[in-house]
Amino acid sequence: MAIKFQYNKTSLQQLEKQLKVRVRTLPIIKNKESALRMEVKRCKSDAAELEARLERDIQAYEAQFALWNEFDASLIKVCDVHLNVKKIAGVRIPVLESIDFDVRPYSLFNQPKWYADGLQILKELAHTAIEREFVDAKLALLEHARKKTTQKVNLFEKVQIPGYQDAVRKIKRFMEDEENLSKSSQKIMKSHQEKRKEAEA
Repeated sequence: MAIKFQYNKTSLQQLEKQLKVRVRTLPIIKNKESALRMEVKRCKSDAAELEARLERDIQAYEAQFALWNEFDASLIKVCDVHLNVKKIAGVRIPVLESIDFDVRPYSLFNQPKWYADGLQILKELAHTAIEREFVDAKLALLEHARKKTTQKVNLFEKVQIPGYQDAVRKIKRFMEDEENLSKSSQKIMKSHQEKRKEAEA
């Protein structure tokens, strides 16, 4: 990235100010990136754990497949999902609070005894599946934020800070050279004036 500047004190001050801001901000962004990286890692392990639990629950459900043929699946449905928003390293993340199930009344005398357990199993399966969806959404948001933060860290570290440092160095050298030229030309003029005075005298 080419930084535009002029060889004067105003430009030098502006560049030094920009450089100071970036140098001060870089550790904060790095901390955010490492926090996001840790959160992504934790979220991935949560997702894997939920996936494994869902698989186990489904396999247990399939073991009693013959019984489930008798079960009336219309007795239960997900009515509402309550969520909250939590900030993790400046990223807004949806958090599952609770799930409301709508259970239709049924006759305890006309239906098999295991219906109550069946309803509980279906609630747990639905809860696990919905929780996994939330974890997947959280993971996607965190991954996106982490990538953006990593890009910003790289931009500051590898492009902008070295660019500003280089520009500041160039302006300082130019101004030093200009000052040296000015001093040497003054010395030359002084020595010429002294020679002229000596020649006149």
